[in-house]
Amino acid sequence: MTTNTVVPEMDGLKTRLNTIWTAGDYDRFSRYMEGGAREFYERLQIAPGCRLLDVGCGSGQLALLAAKDGVEVTGVDIAANWVERAQARARAEGVTARFEVADAEALPFEAASFDVVVSLIGAMFAPRPDLVAQELLRVCTPGGTLAMANWTAEGFVGQMFKNVAKFIGPSGMPSPVLWGNEATVQERLGHGLSTLSLIRRQYLFSYPFPPSEVVEFFRLYYGPTNRAFASLDAEGQAHLRRDLEALWTAHNQAGPDCTTVYGEYLEVIGIRA
Repeated sequence: MTTNTVVPEMDGLKTRLNTIWTAGDYDRFSRYMEGGAREFYERLQIAPGCRLLDVGCGSGQLALLAAKDGVEVTGVDIAANWVERAQARARAEGVTARFEVADAEALPFEAASFDVVVSLIGAMFAPRPDLVAQELLRVCTPGGTLAMANWTAEGFVGQMFKNVAKFIGPSGMPSPVLWGNEATVQERLGHGLSTLSLIRRQYLFSYPFPPSEVVEFFRLYYGPTNRAFASLDAEGQAHLRRDLEALWTAHNQAGPDCTTVYGEYLEVIGIRA
């Protein structure tokens, strides 16, 4: 297994990825995922006063939880509109947190700047995973915690990505869900960690509306799904909608008027060597 994939025309690829992730309204989308974010965050048991970096912070979902606990928080994301929303949420909620636009492959911080470096379903989508791993390790202080939550290929979200990625997935880029594979994570991060825990867990998706409306919700507000639909003609959109509705319906554990689905992710928790 190699992680040293060379991605051609990197500037163009980064522009394309930024277009994907700035589409929709991630703040509205992520509000239904706050329960799973809190469960992941609370397992880290971060002490007040620690310096935490949230890589791929989105609109501040996890970072704001930490800031409310007295953690010294910095959040970064490539999507400027998400960073602006995170800043606005911090002001509205009366907490102190720093948010800025930055690339997970080139973090603008000195080595060993943070006691905790975390990425909740974020850094896994950067196109050069070796650079991401290098940067996550570099900015984490020795003895500090490095933690990620990454969708698995086998889980529900991995299956959903298969339906969407064929329309928007850039060629030459390693699959993001490789970050949900234990052997791959061990290869990418293991050399820089003194301990590494890898546990597969379930992330709850719960919506007070049926699967057909969940698909429409994703189309409107979740960047990758939004861009996948936008790339298709009417017939293609109808086909994609049918496929996604069938997937959500098959995995739905609620009644016909609500949707409850569990998405498997790999919880990665290590101590920096």
